[in-house]
Order: sequence, then C-alpha cells, then structure tokens
Amino acid sequence: MWILIRDAITYASMLILLSTGLTLTYITTKVPNFAHGEIAVIGLFVAFTFLKIFGLNPYLAMPVAFVLGALAALVLYKLILRPLMKRGATLDHLMIATLGYDILIFAMLNIYADFLTETYKVKTRGFMPFRAYDFTFLGQPGVFIVAVAAVAILMVSLHLLLTRTRFGIAMRATIENPHLANVCGVNVELVYTVSWILAGGLASMAGVLLPFYFRGSPCLGFYLIVPVFTASIVGGFYSIYGAMLGGAIAGLSEYLITYAVASVVGSWFLSYRIAIPLIMLALTLLLAPEGLTGVNWRKVLRTLKLRLSGLWAQLGTLGMRR
Repeated sequence: MWILIRDAITYASMLILLSTGLTLTYITTKVPNFAHGEIAVIGLFVAFTFLKIFGLNPYLAMPVAFVLGALAALVLYKLILRPLMKRGATLDHLMIATLGYDILIFAMLNIYADFLTETYKVKTRGFMPFRAYDFTFLGQPGVFIVAVAAVAILMVSLHLLLTRTRFGIAMRATIENPHLANVCGVNVELVYTVSWILAGGLASMAGVLLPFYFRGSPCLGFYLIVPVFTASIVGGFYSIYGAMLGGAIAGLSEYLITYAVASVVGSWFLSYRIAIPLIMLALTLLLAPEGLTGVNWRKVLRTLKLRLSGLWAQLGTLGMRR
C-alpha cells in the first residue's frame, strides 16, 4: 500500500511542477500553452543523454534542462507569440501557434532521438524507466525524495517571490491589471518574459524526473498535456497556488483511482488511465469552471448549512407528528 501511495505522491509532484508553470504563463499573458508537454520532454532527453551517453547521474541534468526548457519557452514567447500579439492575433490564433510550436519541438526531438540511435546504438523510444539507476535514501527511491523536495522548494520560493520581493509585487500587479501596472511604471514585458522563462524551466526540470516513472519517448508530451491542463483547471487557471492544489488532487486521483479500478475489473483498465483526468476535467468545467480556488466556499458552506438546518427541522417536524 505504501508503495502505491508513494508512487502517487511522486506523480502528483511532477504534475504540480508542470501545472504551476502552465498556470504562470496563462495568468500573465492569457495564453494556454499547448507546447508545455513537449517542453517537459526536452528535460527527459537531457536526462537520457546524461545517463546513456555521458554516464552521469540523470539528476545532474536538472540545471541544463532548466536552461534549455527556459530557452524553448522564451523562443515561443518572444519570436512567435509576442509578434502575433502585436499584430492583433486572437486567442485562437495564439493557441494554434503553440500547437504548431509543439509539433516543431516534437519533430526536433524525434530527429535527436534518431541521431542518438544511429550514432550510439541506444534505444530512444519506449525505453524502460530509469529506476534501476536511481539511488535510495532511508529505503525510499531518489525520485520520490527529489520530486517532493522540488515541490517544497517551489512552493516556498514562489511564495517568497510573490510576497517579499519588488518583482513579485510587480508580477501580482501585472496579473491583476497589466494596463494599470504599466501606467504605474511596471515593466510588464519583463514580467511576461520572466514568467515564460520560469514556466519553461520548471517544465523541463519536471521532465528530468519523467524517465524514472514513464517509458521514455518523444511523444510523451502528447500524453502529459491532458493531466497537466486538468491539474491547472481543477485548481483554478487564475491562481498559482490553485495550480499546486490541482496538481496534487489530479495526480493522486489519477494514480489511485486507476489502480483501484484495475484491482477490481482487471489490469486492462491501466491502458485507459487517461480517462480519469478527462472525466475530472469535464466535471470541473461543468460544476466549477473557475476551479476550486475560484469557488466562493463561504457561500457554499453557508448554503449547505441552511439546507441541512432546513432538513433537520423537517425531520424534527415529522418526528413530532408521529
């Protein structure tokens, strides 16, 4: 049981890293980045290169992965999205642009994978997870410790950035009202640029952890985009803290529900794991489109309390009549 819970926490931690970056770019530039999953796969192949080509510990790839992911996101924003915004592109145009960039990264990763296969004779598609190369600490696998530690550092760092620094205050002002922030002297463009750099770096860092958990492949990004968007929307697409909450809920739910159902109906259900985040996404859009952080919980609790009081009164009346 602990192994199942531990793996669920590890997966949820990866989703938190990914969904936080996705939400960060959305609340600043209002652009849903469909290339976010493939940017994460960049980190996966950096880790693969460190291990299989250079013989180094894949965790050492994190700084390099952060830089490459940040660079990929910066290119997307500065060279594609920003020029389109200046030309008055609609949200649909910007979304299609991110999809096109996603395909471009996918193609480049496939070229790189073929190069590694031809040059170094290594399997670059569907290769087994790196768990055999992982370290252990206090009987726990390194990926669990690193993933949880990364999330803890991310939460503390973002909180301090947003609440204790001038740049964080400028970022919050830009998120609330970019036009007013610009009038007040905030460099809005710098805030947007840094947001995309952080988002790309976080995605690629999370990608370093992916090969410890998934079979590696350039197409893994297409699978990741569904649970990542689900995590962001469940938590609330307008809140960084909501993205963290959504990542935890979506990751734990997807993993635990999948294995709970598979234990009842059979292992064939594991192939339909992607259905869990899709169902969560649909239910969230139907019942709470603004996510959990967008719900007025005081109003919900007050309404629930009134209804329970009314039900209790009715039950009391029925009892007296009897």
